[in-house]
Amino acid sequence: MKTIFIVDDNDVNLLSAEDALSDYYRVFTLPSAADMFDFLENIKPDLILLDIEMPVMNGFEALQKLKDDNRFADIFVMFLTSRKDTTAEVRGFELGAVDFIHKPFTRPILLNRIKTHLEIEAVINEQTSELRALRNSTVSALARVVENRDVFTGNHIERTTMFMEILLKAMLKFGVYSDTINQWDLDAVILASRLHDVGKVTISDLILNKPGKLTVEEFENMKKHTIEGERIVDEIIVESGYQGLLHHAKLFAGYHHERFDGSGYPYGKEGEGIPLQGRLMAIVDVYDALISERPYKVPFSHEKALDIVIDSKGTHFDPKIVDVFLEVSDLFAEVEV
Repeated sequence: MKTIFIVDDNDVNLLSAEDALSDYYRVFTLPSAADMFDFLENIKPDLILLDIEMPVMNGFEALQKLKDDNRFADIFVMFLTSRKDTTAEVRGFELGAVDFIHKPFTRPILLNRIKTHLEIEAVINEQTSELRALRNSTVSALARVVENRDVFTGNHIERTTMFMEILLKAMLKFGVYSDTINQWDLDAVILASRLHDVGKVTISDLILNKPGKLTVEEFENMKKHTIEGERIVDEIIVESGYQGLLHHAKLFAGYHHERFDGSGYPYGKEGEGIPLQGRLMAIVDVYDALISERPYKVPFSHEKALDIVIDSKGTHFDPKIVDVFLEVSDLFAEVEV
């Protein structure tokens, strides 16, 4: 059953709308926008009927706040209002409302307008699911091409993807850079992290699969995979006209070898001048390299890897991210190498 929030400071309006809808939908009546946002932390409705004229936070302000939060931006919002001026309607549509229903409303009109928008939503959701499946399979296929060329990093991309998901969810839980991360589509960001090494497709097999330590010249060539990764993703953005997850993929590719103290590559960025995507991937990428076997090293234990990460706090890694990583490091240890 679809869920609808009715938000209005007038009890009569709340009862009237609830009476009209409760036989067909799961209905929650809420007397203020503040109550609506409290409920949204636990329940995400399919549609919100939102009054405009409310104290403290009016309907326009509430809609703007919804659209500014990536968790709620896709919820359909219809205004319930006694106002009939076109200025209000123009403003509402500009903010992202899907419809206006004027009070006093009749039961058939309310039901039909809601049914129409929810049916449209169902069609959109089906098409979105198909596009998402195509997007996911395309990114994963490209990531596998990269991984299949590097014979020494077995399942690096799969593991770092799982690590990234653990870390991002922990960042939100502990409120670290959460204002930024809340604006992201987490599924898209996690998927985009799979392309952090996409630039390696341009690196010679002789370097990529050398069974030993690289020379200085070879390492300088290897370092180019960051810039090449940015270039490859940027070309896809230009040719497709689509950013979405590719924006994140470009930053993962270009900045995952930067260091918090500015000693990394390719740009020598430091501190929060490094995009957050790069700072997140830095710790995920290094942790996986530490616990994995390489031609030049044996795999380190989880405990040894933790010690190295802690020692690199503030030099290689963002201290705030290290603190969150340590809080959930036991979950990293559970991921199969």
